Amino acid sequence: MLLPRPLLPPLGSPARLFSTSASLSKHVSHIGAELVEYPPSVILTPTTTRLTIKGPLGTTHVPLRPYMKISHPKSNAISVTVENAEIKEQRQMWGTTRTLIANAVQGMTTGFTIPLYLVGVGFRAAVETDPRPSETGVQSQRINMKVGHSHNIIVPIPPNIKAETPIATKIELTCTDKHHLGLFAAKIREYRKPEPYKGKVGSRLIQHQYRAHSLPLS
Repeated sequence: MLLPRPLLPPLGSPARLFSTSASLSKHVSHIGAELVEYPPSVILTPTTTRLTIKGPLGTTHVPLRPYMKISHPKSNAISVTVENAEIKEQRQMWGTTRTLIANAVQGMTTGFTIPLYLVGVGFRAAVETDPRPSETGVQSQRINMKVGHSHNIIVPIPPNIKAETPIATKIELTCTDKHHLGLFAAKIREYRKPEPYKGKVGSRLIQHQYRAHSLPLS
């Protein structure tokens, strides 16, 4: 026995009911609304154009748009808000600014580290002194890598990044700036990317989950 279908109002009828949860929360940045906590060793100094973060590892600045507002709802924590969340640009920069501040706080306290592994027969790397004179007069360093090419790959290390090779197949990069650290690690990885099918050859970033392609069945 078939049950009768319930009668639905026409499409143009105002009686149609929809959930309003999406419309109520679409103008709220869940990331931007989270508090940014910082230890007592960090000092935050906001101005109209930027936020200065001073910690044990140095000082950095995060630019602030004119519509950004910084408040202290409790001790050792700040809150980021915008003037009008209905404006698209302000919604986009809300969560972005909060993330930049959180990364800056972590960078000035503990810093960021990326381990990079060289996987391949004969692959190795070493940190050595750069014999070329630098513009600042300070002795710089470089990474000397053997990654399967007919010649060694020489990569100069930026002044704000520290590189170590605890073993011949592992490079540890450390920096207080997460963005610059990621760019430099990606630059090194470009010289020998992981083999796309088995992933057994190349340089891997350990924090990135690598997924190999599936081979077609013959």
